[in-house]
Amino acid sequence: MREQILSYACRYEGNWQKIAAAIHHEEPWRKNNYTGNYVTIVDETYPQCFHQLRYPPWIIFYHGDLSLLDKKGIAVIGARHNSEMGKKCCEDIVRILKEKYVIISGLAKGIDAIAHQTALDERTIGVIGCGIDQVYPKENYFLYEQMARNHLILSEYPAHTKPFASHFPWRNRLIAALAESIIVVEAALRSGTMHTVNEALELSKPVYVVVRSYLEKTYLGNAHLLQQGAEPLFNSEDVKEL
Repeated sequence: MREQILSYACRYEGNWQKIAAAIHHEEPWRKNNYTGNYVTIVDETYPQCFHQLRYPPWIIFYHGDLSLLDKKGIAVIGARHNSEMGKKCCEDIVRILKEKYVIISGLAKGIDAIAHQTALDERTIGVIGCGIDQVYPKENYFLYEQMARNHLILSEYPAHTKPFASHFPWRNRLIAALAESIIVVEAALRSGTMHTVNEALELSKPVYVVVRSYLEKTYLGNAHLLQQGAEPLFNSEDVKEL
């Protein structure tokens, strides 16, 4: 079954629904010569946290240390186009938490990249929305290389799969499943960050949000989440209690 899932995943570029249909209809398959690291839903080493998802991934491709999944993790996420204040908040939050938690994020530009970069001297996990060999965005190349060697990068998508826009909201459920809780540094009202929060809420994961200024006009997602009942982070003392 393991080789069968790999064959379907490579045939359908990691598309969950198409893999499910192929398994259901027992489509013919051939052994694939894929040489990278992967774990399937039938393996003992499959991350248990993914079983809580409505659509657990059939297969996970990875670079790095899979044992990081056995440690407590916290997701630090936010806007791709971050503010300078958001950068400072993210760095402070990660510096406080990285000794207790593996820092999880999406290896996107902005807050995600800042969170990973700040955690490089400890442990960090990136979940990407493209083939495991694809560096997207390109500006994260050196960060990607360091994480692939010394930390962990995960993807549902086999090598050479392009970063289609639909992949990123779908991958957000994996970030939510991996983390014990979610920290939102800054977010617009309509963003991938808000989608990750929704996935976390569906899994009953705590959501914490950095409190921003009364005059805030760009990152209104923070205020919206607080209105909806997310826990506020007023300062570093609140972060230390997590």
